[in-house]
Amino acid sequence: MRLVLLGTSGYHPTDQRQTACMIIPEYGVMLDAGTALYRAARFIQTRELDIFLTHAHLDHVVGLTYLLGLMPVCGLGRVRVHGQPEKLDAIERHLFAEPLFPIMPQCEFRPLESEVKLAGGGVLSYFPVCHPGGAVGFRLDWPGHALAYVTDTTAKPDAAYLSKIRGVDLLVHECHFPDALASRTEPTGHSCTTPVAQLAKTAGAKHLVLVHIDPRGDENDPVGIATARAIFPRTELGRDLMELEF
Repeated sequence: MRLVLLGTSGYHPTDQRQTACMIIPEYGVMLDAGTALYRAARFIQTRELDIFLTHAHLDHVVGLTYLLGLMPVCGLGRVRVHGQPEKLDAIERHLFAEPLFPIMPQCEFRPLESEVKLAGGGVLSYFPVCHPGGAVGFRLDWPGHALAYVTDTTAKPDAAYLSKIRGVDLLVHECHFPDALASRTEPTGHSCTTPVAQLAKTAGAKHLVLVHIDPRGDENDPVGIATARAIFPRTELGRDLMELEF
């Protein structure tokens, strides 16, 4: 199975990175809807698209406005946007308020269920993570394939969501800061390198990919990849348009 990282930046886009959005093209599953959503046009393979939102901060949802142009271009007949009810309400009332964006794309807003059935026999489940305003992480399971996506939280080796990500083939986890800026993680609700790698190791993940990178950091090595690999060798820095098999 293939996951395409459309956007891997946190907070705001840069010349190299757009904000959070990724897609599993063969099954029409999208995780978050940041500024990278426009890139989905070259990857969409289905007539239906399910978008799952971790939370409603703008860097994760502003791309929903792009659906107005994307849907007819890609021939999408149906788009469902899944999220926590209070987050969907905020998006509908504020992001699509008439003075900001007067035309609502023809998509359905659906409150997250405890489990959501996906194409190809897959199942998505979600779990709470600690972040200002509230957020969730996702686990997606197909027969023989498991993926977890965790962003906008402060990682710890014994995080409350550890059991939810145990044994996944691919863990896509935010790593906004290098260890040198660890003091910023708790106040902002983000993560730094060492705890993320320790978490992946404790969870028994097979592959770790770091996303939601601080756009103000060094693009060549923004989080200290060698530090992560010393703890969890199969760690990669996520980059826009990277394609991952899991």
